[in-house]
Amino acid sequence: MLAALPEKELISRMGQDGKRIRQLASGNLPHLFQPVDVPFVLEERTELDFPLEDLESLLFGLSVMLEQLILRATARIVALASVTTTLHLEDGGSQSRTVRPAQPTNDKQLWLKLLYLDLEAHPPNAGILTVLLQAEPGRTSKAQLGLFSPQLPEAGRLDVTLARIAALVGEGNVGQVVLEDTHAPEAFHVELFRVSVATVELAPERVHACIRQLRPPHPLSVLLEAGRPRSFFFRNQRCLVERAYGPWLKGGYWWHEEIWGQEQWDLIANTQRGERLFCCVVRDAMQNAWQMVALYD
Repeated sequence: MLAALPEKELISRMGQDGKRIRQLASGNLPHLFQPVDVPFVLEERTELDFPLEDLESLLFGLSVMLEQLILRATARIVALASVTTTLHLEDGGSQSRTVRPAQPTNDKQLWLKLLYLDLEAHPPNAGILTVLLQAEPGRTSKAQLGLFSPQLPEAGRLDVTLARIAALVGEGNVGQVVLEDTHAPEAFHVELFRVSVATVELAPERVHACIRQLRPPHPLSVLLEAGRPRSFFFRNQRCLVERAYGPWLKGGYWWHEEIWGQEQWDLIANTQRGERLFCCVVRDAMQNAWQMVALYD
């Protein structure tokens, strides 16, 4: 009806806006298409008809939801870096768990296995009414190998193995050891395993000594001469010190009840059997006790 109106009369009453809306109505307005950027959201939600308590049955729904997430991620040339499963339960509560493998991946079977192992280790306390999957995108992992380089093991196998071990020994006991920024003896904590993408530069060849830590440390009886170790008894043998390097003092936490102080020595000794012993001994300054903590090979 608007397009059927006379153009001059419409302009005389409405001005140039009348001409524009008449051209819009008739499809003659010159314009440029402007793309609409749809928000990229990796999220799937499913409401169940009745409370579900069997995890095996839940996998069928998770498989369909994961497939949609993977298709959406593949279209953007990304992979799933983590998947958060939120379960709304029959008793009014909710449970949220996040699974993050070592490398982003779009392998649906791997994600199903990891989610099942996580839910099996942390089962819900009531029937499941709603399932919500939220994923974070990540870069796809690609490695360029040489023509004669051996094939690397699949990263997914490592994730499944770590998940199975965590189900046996506990989540906080599986991962990689990270040294803490302190001089405290054996100070470390366990973090989740991550695969570094940084390139490793080959260092020039060096001769390294291997150290074998003694756990627990072996108590020693040490004879001093001018404040330096002269001999000691280790494993029912008397060892004469040939060279002694040290001492290196370390201590800390004077403000805490867990105060510690140690005096470390590296020794080269000769045993009664004519063998040479390269070792590291420590004197606890708080208790004035000597211990053998490591052997050098």
